[in-house]
Amino acid sequence: MTWSARLGSLRNRIAKDPRMAVRVALGVLLFANLAAAVAVFRPIGGSPEELRQRLARLQAEVRRREETLARLRTLAATVEKARRETDRFLEEYFLDRRTAYSTIVGELTSLAEQAGVRPKGDSYVTEPVEGSETLEMLVVTAHYEGTYADLVQFVNLIDRSRRFLTIDSLQAAPQQASGMLNISLKLNAFVRKGETGQ
Repeated sequence: MTWSARLGSLRNRIAKDPRMAVRVALGVLLFANLAAAVAVFRPIGGSPEELRQRLARLQAEVRRREETLARLRTLAATVEKARRETDRFLEEYFLDRRTAYSTIVGELTSLAEQAGVRPKGDSYVTEPVEGSETLEMLVVTAHYEGTYADLVQFVNLIDRSRRFLTIDSLQAAPQQASGMLNISLKLNAFVRKGETGQ
């Protein structure tokens, strides 16, 4: 028997028996009252107290996420500032590979003249910097002749140089009966490789 046949049979019975119609109407009203009672005592979204608690939890979560976002923004700004300062430091103190040799030769010649030491030859070698693909170390071995006072002034000038020069080793040996020193100096300077890695 199909639904339409069952419905038709029920209509016929209701039409013949008024008590059946009243029972059906009372059943529908009872169902409607039960549905209304459930909606009042147990709302679909939860009770007002549950909704307030859920709202409070969500607001607390929003505040935590906003604080996290603010910390992340501050961290990102700090990282960006550090990157800019690192780039500026590299540009200012580390030499470009294409001009490193001439810059160092010019710098050392100028400092030696100011200090009064005389150059006696030098050599330059580049070495890779471990852990870096963009930097090399320029190792300068230079020999000079001068007095102790000239040597002290020369070391001070190197220390205050605009270039990022570090003294790796220094040897000074006196010449016999002249008051002069033979000076051997090993310096390191950092060199930026070109964009093509050259």
